[in-house]
Amino acid sequence: MTSKSIIGFIGLGKMGAGFTARLVESGYTVIGYDIDDACCQAAKAKGVEIAESPAKVAERAEIIQVCVISTTAVEAVILGEGGIVEVTQGQGKTVVDHSTTELETTKRLAKTLLERNGMQFVDAPVSGGPGAAAEGRLAIMAGGEQATIDAIEPLMSTLGKFTRMGEVGAGQATKLINQALVLSNYCVIAEACNLGNRFGIDVSKIPDALSSGYAGSNLLNDLLPRMVENDFEPRGYARQILKDLHMLQDAANALNVSMPMAGTANSLYSMLVSQGKGELDGAAIVSLLEGVTPERSS
Repeated sequence: MTSKSIIGFIGLGKMGAGFTARLVESGYTVIGYDIDDACCQAAKAKGVEIAESPAKVAERAEIIQVCVISTTAVEAVILGEGGIVEVTQGQGKTVVDHSTTELETTKRLAKTLLERNGMQFVDAPVSGGPGAAAEGRLAIMAGGEQATIDAIEPLMSTLGKFTRMGEVGAGQATKLINQALVLSNYCVIAEACNLGNRFGIDVSKIPDALSSGYAGSNLLNDLLPRMVENDFEPRGYARQILKDLHMLQDAANALNVSMPMAGTANSLYSMLVSQGKGELDGAAIVSLLEGVTPERSS
């Protein structure tokens, strides 16, 4: 793959904007699509060529990256009217799904694309947010055939740390583990923020004070200052966090795995979204916990 390779990108929202900015900056020609015209126009202003459908993107690109809001949206992009599956000459093309997609659907889509179009499929969900995408600092966890992974590795390494976790589906399984770790910690960090405020200490100093110990982390450094400032401008939406937590809980139930911490996070974000705060950043969980009356042991 050369720096002049044509890359398709479907989903030009917050994450997609970060991805495509990095790709254009790195010398790739990017053909994009989004159902939201405002997202298309914003991407066009940043150097992305806009196609009229996912199929039109896939016709021109060797690698087609997808980053959309839900499993249903991924299915629509691939199997729906004007979808990638309509491309008749799929040999040599690879679809890379960066969305957080249901595991069994991921496997089914991979099988369908290979059988109907000869396309390869890699599930490669990410962690890190729009800023990390734009700066090439994403954690990218992938599932797919080794040869396909090797072929897309130069492109993926432009975007972040790229790790093959196994066959198709392994990337999504790893992303659920990531979400269990990260989203439970959203709630723990919110608790710590509230506790610090009650102690009367300068909570903004906590990330620096703890940076050399076990409690220091990138998540603490990023999230706690926003909680302190009540900065809930969405980098990602609380409703999306709840969607991922539901997916995590469903997967755990199917495997008969107990996940009480993730279950608590699920309950808390359900409460937050039910209060009409689903369009806020996940950091807004701190506002919910401020109003929770603590249970006292006898």
